[in-house]
Amino acid sequence: MKFESQLLKGVAPVVVLEILSRGPMYGYELSQAIEQRSSEILTLGKGTLYPLLYNLEAKKLVKAKWETSDSGRRRRYYSITGKGTEELARQKTQFQELTKGLDLIFGGALKAAL
Repeated sequence: MKFESQLLKGVAPVVVLEILSRGPMYGYELSQAIEQRSSEILTLGKGTLYPLLYNLEAKKLVKAKWETSDSGRRRRYYSITGKGTEELARQKTQFQELTKGLDLIFGGALKAAL
């Protein structure tokens, strides 16, 4: 199922922070992790992911550093910052409340769908 871009825009930063809370990743690896963890429901292409990462970096929610792999390839690894961890906790609380409200509106159908 393809989600409306505005809906995905609101969820994408929190999804990226959640995945990065498990450890540093480079862009493609992060994209793959999001797809795998969401059973391919959520996908972030390069045109969405990298601007999002740059935005999160500008807000000091993630930090990036270049590393060279064993094969000699340079990759930019992203990791969550302390400020990012705090923002993730705040956003997760909001999403849990939103889920609760949606569940009440949809009469439990949301849990059954998940």
